[in-house]
Amino acid sequence: MKKITVLGSTGSIGVNTLDVVSRHPDKYTVKALTANTNVESLLVQCIKHKPEYAVMVDGDAAEKLEQALKNNAPDVTVLSGVDGLVKVAELDEVDYVMAAIVGAAGLLPTLAAAKKGKRVLLANKEALVMSGKLFMDTVEQNNAELLPIDSEHNAIFQCMPNDFGKDIEQQGVKKILLTASGGPFRTTAIEQLSMMTPEQACAHPNWVMGRKISVDSATMMNKGLEIIEACWLFHVQADFIQVVIHPQSVIHSMVQYNDGSVLAQLGNPDMRTPIAYGLAWPERIDAGVERLDLFDIAQLDFVEPDEKRFPCLRLAREAMQQGGTSSAILNAANEIAVNEFLNTRIRFTDIDRVIETVLENVTQHDASTLEIILDDDKLAREYAIHAVKDLAA
Repeated sequence: MKKITVLGSTGSIGVNTLDVVSRHPDKYTVKALTANTNVESLLVQCIKHKPEYAVMVDGDAAEKLEQALKNNAPDVTVLSGVDGLVKVAELDEVDYVMAAIVGAAGLLPTLAAAKKGKRVLLANKEALVMSGKLFMDTVEQNNAELLPIDSEHNAIFQCMPNDFGKDIEQQGVKKILLTASGGPFRTTAIEQLSMMTPEQACAHPNWVMGRKISVDSATMMNKGLEIIEACWLFHVQADFIQVVIHPQSVIHSMVQYNDGSVLAQLGNPDMRTPIAYGLAWPERIDAGVERLDLFDIAQLDFVEPDEKRFPCLRLAREAMQQGGTSSAILNAANEIAVNEFLNTRIRFTDIDRVIETVLENVTQHDASTLEIILDDDKLAREYAIHAVKDLAA
C-alpha cells in the first residue's frame, strides 16, 4: 500500500489524482491533502479520502477548515502555510508526492520531497523552470524518483529508451518533438489578439485547466516552460527540442531516433492517463479514461508554430540558453503578467511585453542556491509590477 501526499489537491491535477487513487483502494491511500484557500473543496475531499493531514496555505482558511472538520472528520490534523506544505511533503511514511501546486509556490515543498528521496510526480513546471540544476542535483543526491506528469513530458518519458540517463544521443535519440494544441488563439488574426478577453483566453479547445495555465496555453508560454522543463528532465539543450502544433491533442509528444523511427504516445486528452502511469510505473493500471477511437479522430494535423504570434516561445528559449536565474526571472514575470491580464489591468498582447521588459532589466545570476533563485524571483516580480504600471500610464 503506497501512501500519497497530494500538493494542490483541489486543482485539476489534484482532483484527477484522487479519482485515479480512488479506483485502486488496494494499492494507494491518501496521507495528506493541501490547498491554498479553497476550504469547501478540501473539506469535501477530507471527508471522502480521510487523510491524516490537511494543509491550507492561507492561515484564515486553515482555521475555517479546522472548525468545519470537527463535526465531519475530527481525526484530520490541519496545518497551515508553506511550513505545513513542506512537512506533509517530507513525512517519513509518505511514499509518493504529487506536486501539483501551480506556480512558484510549489517549489519549496517539491524540493523538500526530493530531499527526502520520495517518488516525486511532477506536475509543477516551475520547480524545474526556476531551479533546474539545483532540483535535478537534489533528486540524484537523495535517490529520489522523478516522474513527469505533464502529458507531454510523460509521453516523452514513455517513448525514451528504458535507461536514457544522461546520454540519450548515444542511445540513438535525434530529437524531441514536443506537441502543443496551439490554444484558443491558434487561428485568430494577429491584429485581433490585443482585444482578447480573459474568458476567451481561458476557453481551451481540448483541456480543462485552471485559469493561469489556460492563459499560458493561449500565449504558448506553457510550451515555453515545457521546453525548459524538458531540457532538465532529459538532459538536452533547447535546440534539441522542436515544438509541433497538433490541434487534436491526441499525440502527446514524440521522440525521433537516428534510424528514422519516430515513437509517439497517443491517447484521449485526459490527465488521468499520465497520472496513472506515474503512480503505477513501471506497471500500468486502469485510469478510467475512455479508449481512443482512431476512426472517430480520423485526421491528425501538424503545424509549425509562428513565433510572431507566440513570442513567449522565443522568450523561453532565450532564457534557457542564457542560463542562471534567467528562467526563474522569466517565470516570475509571466506569473505577474498573467495575473494582471486576468484582472483586466493589461491586454493579452501586453503579457509578452512585460516579460521581455523584465528579462532585459533584471540581471540574472548563477542559480547555485535556493536563496539566489528566490531573491531574483522577488526582484523580477517587483520589476514586472512596475512594467505593468508603465503600460497603464
